Amino acid sequence: MLTASLVIDPAFVVGPVRRRTFGSFVEHLGRCVYTGIHDPEHPSADEDGFRGDVLDLVKELGTGTVRYPGGNFVSGYRWEDGVGPREQRPSRLDLAWHSTDPNTVGVDEFMRWAKKADVEPMMAVNLGTRGVQEALDILEYCNVAGGTHLSDQRRANGAEEPYGIKMWCLGNEMDGPWQIGHKTAHEYGRLATETARAMRMIDPDLELVVCGSSSSAMPTFGAWEATVLEEAYEYVDYVSAHAYYSEKDGDLASFLASAVDMDHFIDSVSATADAVRAAKKLTKRIHISFDEWNVWYQHRAESRPPTGDDWPVAPVLLEDRYNVADAVVVGNLLISLLRHTDRVHSASLAQLVNVIAPIMTEPGGRAWRQTTFHPFALTSEHAKGDVLQVAVDAPTLETEKFGEVSALDAVATRDPETGAVAIFAVNRSTTETLTLTVDVRSLGDVQVVGAQTLSNPDHTWAASADDATSVLPVENGTAAVSDGVVTVELPAVSWSVVRLGA
Repeated sequence: MLTASLVIDPAFVVGPVRRRTFGSFVEHLGRCVYTGIHDPEHPSADEDGFRGDVLDLVKELGTGTVRYPGGNFVSGYRWEDGVGPREQRPSRLDLAWHSTDPNTVGVDEFMRWAKKADVEPMMAVNLGTRGVQEALDILEYCNVAGGTHLSDQRRANGAEEPYGIKMWCLGNEMDGPWQIGHKTAHEYGRLATETARAMRMIDPDLELVVCGSSSSAMPTFGAWEATVLEEAYEYVDYVSAHAYYSEKDGDLASFLASAVDMDHFIDSVSATADAVRAAKKLTKRIHISFDEWNVWYQHRAESRPPTGDDWPVAPVLLEDRYNVADAVVVGNLLISLLRHTDRVHSASLAQLVNVIAPIMTEPGGRAWRQTTFHPFALTSEHAKGDVLQVAVDAPTLETEKFGEVSALDAVATRDPETGAVAIFAVNRSTTETLTLTVDVRSLGDVQVVGAQTLSNPDHTWAASADDATSVLPVENGTAAVSDGVVTVELPAVSWSVVRLGA
């Protein structure tokens, strides 16, 4: 049995827990929108065609923000196709995913859905096939109160009040050769700068996200951020980061350590942004919007788009079925995002429904929770107040990809108003239980008010519509506190939350 320890002290605050950390992503890709959030024939559908069962699950997931409408999709998107009378909306080819979009759902429908789901919208503009003017047009349509052509068009379409969208993504993954309208860092940096400058002429208080690297493995990683920020630093607030992870060639140990790469990614982007800040002699600090992250098995058959003359509407695409190990990694990636809350001010789990998602649906039928749903929902529910820097002492494990890594990864949060503490911990060992001791003497007299663990002897168990409940987070009865020390046993390949209260 492995043993590890950590120390919690409320004096060591990293930063606040941000609701935007628990964001997600709705792209016009596969069945995310159509038969995902929108399914007019479903028994639970409301007057706008949105599935009530999915809305309930989105709220249970604890989603803070939702990025829309892409993703790769946005780089060829004409937003005006998706507004106005539905019978007059054109169907368009989506080159990113070799599909057809009927434009049944557009900006107005998404904004009504976001209000029902109680999420903050995060809008992306097309800087692939379009540019400054089109970004200004959608901003005018969404955020200007009235008295102009496009704002009055919105009002005529049924939205009397402006949407007031604060966060805007200036394109998507423009560093990627797969992206429609792919650009060099200098080309994109100039376009993003001019777009941001013009958008701020309408609303100087917008929060703008410039495209960073789509992966830390990109050959241009680091240099891309430096060049783009040299152009855009004064006009934007965030730089994006995207990362996907999967188990490759049966290397479970490296997969469980995926957060090591996320830590490196965040630290590297932060350092690059700070170097540009220093060179420009500015006081403003650029933060990170980690607005795509998840486990994604990109080489599986379900991730291959249609080809040839087949341009279907809402094909089955990227519908990964997640197992227990995948859920443990998702929980660990959230730990990484939380401990970097001083620099990561927003994040989006990609995506929300059906497409590499925690929520799955059957067209006209059932909706169910994947394994990855649970660590996200529990972290969103219990992470409150401040993120605390914790001191970890743990044995190391050897991995093929990352070398030696800590067997334990953990973070803690504390609500200064109530004194409630949540400890989120992952045991990365593939075979051994880990006994964790937590020094909480600095917290005063506390007790364990709850502890839940997600694990299973078979880490490959995956949920389905027929069985989504055989493996759920269960109460961990080993958690106890004595003389200012919490003790809990963490099974191999597990994610846990331990909650403390006065």
